[in-house]
Amino acid sequence: MDQFMKEAINEAMASRDKGGIPIGSVLVKNGKIIGRGHNLRVQDDDPLAHAEISCMRDAGRIGSYADTVLYSTLMPCYLCAGAVVQFGIKKVVAGESETFEGAQDFLRSKGVEVVDLDISECKMLMKEFILEYPELWNEDIGKSAPY
Repeated sequence: MDQFMKEAINEAMASRDKGGIPIGSVLVKNGKIIGRGHNLRVQDDDPLAHAEISCMRDAGRIGSYADTVLYSTLMPCYLCAGAVVQFGIKKVVAGESETFEGAQDFLRSKGVEVVDLDISECKMLMKEFILEYPELWNEDIGKSAPY
């Protein structure tokens, strides 16, 4: 596992440790992390605060995203995949897609290179969370209302 996915996992654990959904992301340009984030939906009461979106917000306005790589511990959903395509990110590296298949077919159809590392640590983070908080997970993926 490379250093960038390790940093994404650190972000996921930071979210978990704050009572949030354990998904983390980093944005890399020229071999350097320029943005990092984790899922903040629970902590910020914000349905759009997915890890990848938080990561891109942290990177800020960088002009062009064309030379960046987005690392995420979980395959991005359609919301986050839409941001990837909209801003021209050409490569996404996911820690796993077993827990959530995400929008990998959509990303590929738009010319984005998708790499699924199939990391057991990423799967375990999600499995443990889903067993303990199934209602939060279902809310995160749009399968149930919060109330």
